[in-house]
Amino acid sequence: MSSLTGMNGEAVAIPDDAMQALKAGFKGPILTPDEPGYDDTRKIWNAMIERRPGMILRRTGTVDVVQALGFASQHRLLVSVRGGGHNIAGLAVCDGGVMIDLSLMRGVWVDPALRTARVQAGCTLGDVDRETQLHGLAAVLGFVSATGVAGLTVGGGFGYLTRRHGWTCDNVTAMEVVTAGAEVLRVSADENADLFWALRGGGGNFGIVTSFEYRLFPVGPQILGGAIAWRGEDTRQVLQAYRDFSARAPRELTSVAVLRNAPPAPWLPKEIHGKPIAALFVCYSGNVEDGEALLAPLRKLGTPVADIVTRRPYAQMQSLLDATQPKGRRYYWKSHYLAGIDPVLIDQAVDHASRIKSPHSAILLFQIEGALNELPARHSPAGNRDAAYVLNIAGSWESAQDDSANIQWARDCFEATRTCSTGGVYVNFLTEEEGADRIEAAYGRPNLARLATLKQKFDPDNLFRHTKPVGA
Repeated sequence: MSSLTGMNGEAVAIPDDAMQALKAGFKGPILTPDEPGYDDTRKIWNAMIERRPGMILRRTGTVDVVQALGFASQHRLLVSVRGGGHNIAGLAVCDGGVMIDLSLMRGVWVDPALRTARVQAGCTLGDVDRETQLHGLAAVLGFVSATGVAGLTVGGGFGYLTRRHGWTCDNVTAMEVVTAGAEVLRVSADENADLFWALRGGGGNFGIVTSFEYRLFPVGPQILGGAIAWRGEDTRQVLQAYRDFSARAPRELTSVAVLRNAPPAPWLPKEIHGKPIAALFVCYSGNVEDGEALLAPLRKLGTPVADIVTRRPYAQMQSLLDATQPKGRRYYWKSHYLAGIDPVLIDQAVDHASRIKSPHSAILLFQIEGALNELPARHSPAGNRDAAYVLNIAGSWESAQDDSANIQWARDCFEATRTCSTGGVYVNFLTEEEGADRIEAAYGRPNLARLATLKQKFDPDNLFRHTKPVGA
């Protein structure tokens, strides 16, 4: 007899014959706490998340998902779903219940003629970029190649191509999903359209997506991109220039401002390591010659300490920030959407960048204005169609004894910049303790009300509760 945690936190006894039946019908590995591979699988990117599932079901196909959900539903077990394991709140890992791990499902099938890709839900962004770039195509994905496509997409998703083409979820044409009732559905604008709407930003509240179909766009394989860095004393000048430059930039150009202490990266001179810097990461996905002329004034700003903007493969650009986000550090984020960059925001960013507690923490401004603003807020749950930038106050450090100081730094910066916010927030950047008010900020009241209605329709028993909840 085994014991697992139930949906309401109670212990549930699982008869031996039920466990044997599960193992007989399940193709992928089943890991319990005493088996090799269990710890590696349960540990995710954010080391602040320290939970231990009672059992990990590593699926290899949709049939495994059906089996896993049937088992969990029958015994009313607590369920979490892991894709890339990159969510800041650690939604992938539950305590004592069943983790359904998608990470073995890594297939990507590209149709270059139709400019589409079918992508299994265990893929990382790097998996997709690798296959699509073979054809000079790209999906609208995020900034860190180790991120899982599933969590990114069902939470909205944004990256270097968002200014041109909108949220990641705006560019999904269809999905295969297994519902709480273990029913396999294809969802699109023409099939199960209400569920298709909910899954484009509504998170993991409605089912387990097993594959996505993405619209692809011609990009690269060579783009103009990289980073320019200045000394910390130039931060105000850099942010003012960034505000003006980014507001005029064509949609082919996306830039990200980063305030932090310089890491020991080979592209930065040794004498600047550990000292405050302001950096701009830029990606121009149009004609490279046009990009050279466009970026010339920015590269002449002040006295940069480093400039690695060059022609490079788009897939390389997509992984340029990877080293700043390694698995196993402790992470805590606070975030706002911004309609613009006003003087108060610049003042507060300069101030709080000077108070950073960890050599790994940063204040980031992601430029997203463009195509997403052309659709109405009700188009998808991702909403926030009034946003032009994302401010992310990204705490990152090594030791648990430093939790309090780093968390407080992030919270102080968040409160100081609150007046600059649209009032909205990106749901994938919500930390573990952020609750109903911040979830409403992520979706807006009308979208949240519709999501709650659809939650009752597709998951009335709230099987998918280990997520940022929208009702039920």
